[in-house]
Amino acid sequence: MADRDERKIVRLDKERTHNVHSTDFPGNYPGENLEWNLEAFKKNLTTHVNAVAEDEIEFDLIGVDPSIANALRRVMIAEVPTVAVENVFVFNNTSVMHDEVMAHRLGLVPILFDAERLEEFQKGDSPNDQNTIVFTLQVACTRKAKVAAGETDPDKIYENHKVYSKDFKWVPQGGQASDPLFTDNPPRVAYPEILITKLRPGQSIDLELHCVKGLGQDHAKFSPAATASYRLLPTVKLHQPIKSEHAELFASCFSEGVVEVRENKKGEKEAHYVNPRKDTVSREVLRHPEFDGVVELGRIRDHFIFNIETTGAVKSVDMLPRSCNVIKSKVQKIREGLNTIVHGKQEEEEENADEQDEQMEE
Repeated sequence: MADRDERKIVRLDKERTHNVHSTDFPGNYPGENLEWNLEAFKKNLTTHVNAVAEDEIEFDLIGVDPSIANALRRVMIAEVPTVAVENVFVFNNTSVMHDEVMAHRLGLVPILFDAERLEEFQKGDSPNDQNTIVFTLQVACTRKAKVAAGETDPDKIYENHKVYSKDFKWVPQGGQASDPLFTDNPPRVAYPEILITKLRPGQSIDLELHCVKGLGQDHAKFSPAATASYRLLPTVKLHQPIKSEHAELFASCFSEGVVEVRENKKGEKEAHYVNPRKDTVSREVLRHPEFDGVVELGRIRDHFIFNIETTGAVKSVDMLPRSCNVIKSKVQKIREGLNTIVHGKQEEEEENADEQDEQMEE
């Protein structure tokens, strides 16, 4: 068992890394059965949420191959559907911002709405209450009635001189007004204080925004992930205790909080590796000859620390489940395709056999 645990460690020395490839495949180790087994996989698979906020989450995914972890990361970025502004109809825009620039900025405003409630808007489709959400953006700037002489603060001089995302007004279409899927949790912007543009007295905007369902692989505005990354959990193996003056030097080679220096039973200072999650694996410790042959640095190959920051279009706690659902649907499509191929070949073979039988009878 100890040997198997060592196989999972990616070793790092001063100038290179070792044991970077997965080795748990059939035939690699004589006498060991390493065939993939679903029950064993489920037993070893572990997830643990370490920190969670409205738009950010850190969790551990343990017991999977890097290909699976990377597939989840890529799906989070590019294939979890969201809703975003697709078309902007400009009825009036007398601001200093050009129409096309305004439309681009509006497209990047995150819309908080479950994309699964909408049908996909295909090329050539007409907007309807099943595939489109409509917002209006109508703001006009005016001068306030009573302003002190010499006042220069725009907030005290002008009314509505800043256009924010909170000025989006949802306009229900067709059956949306009575559909609980829309009325119980109506579409809205994820962050109300996003500044769109600035106005001055006499300037106004009157826009209609059509939002549709889409994927990040088609346009970045549909991506629910602002950042999605993972790293392998670091590990340090000490072949002997590090004491006395070497303990402080050892601790200084790591980020703060990774190593603690404590007094042992003999009253000597001794270094303890206590928090690998804070370790950046800088390899600074390998530059000191005092620790040659004493310290081994590594990372655990199947222990992934994910850090996900969302745009607000999807809640952070929903990112992993939705990504898994996307991958599950992909696997289902592959299975259906394989079944079609297999059954198609069987039917072809049966037809050929029938033809041969008929020819023999003739």
